[in-house]
Amino acid sequence: MAFPRSHELHRRRFGRNLGLGLALALFVALVFGLTIAKVERGDPMKGYDYTVDPDLVPLDERGGA
Repeated sequence: MAFPRSHELHRRRFGRNLGLGLALALFVALVFGLTIAKVERGDPMKGYDYTVDPDLVPLDERGGA
């Protein structure tokens, strides 16, 4: 049993799917690389959960000199 020849529409669809897949893979690689760079640099990772962070309040509002 032989496979039927692919239609021109399938070749175009494959090209678009391949392009979209490559774009998605590049986006995932970019996000992964940025995440690794941030973790390796040691920046503090804070989750802002609607609480006051004393480090972000200016000194004059804290009552300091």
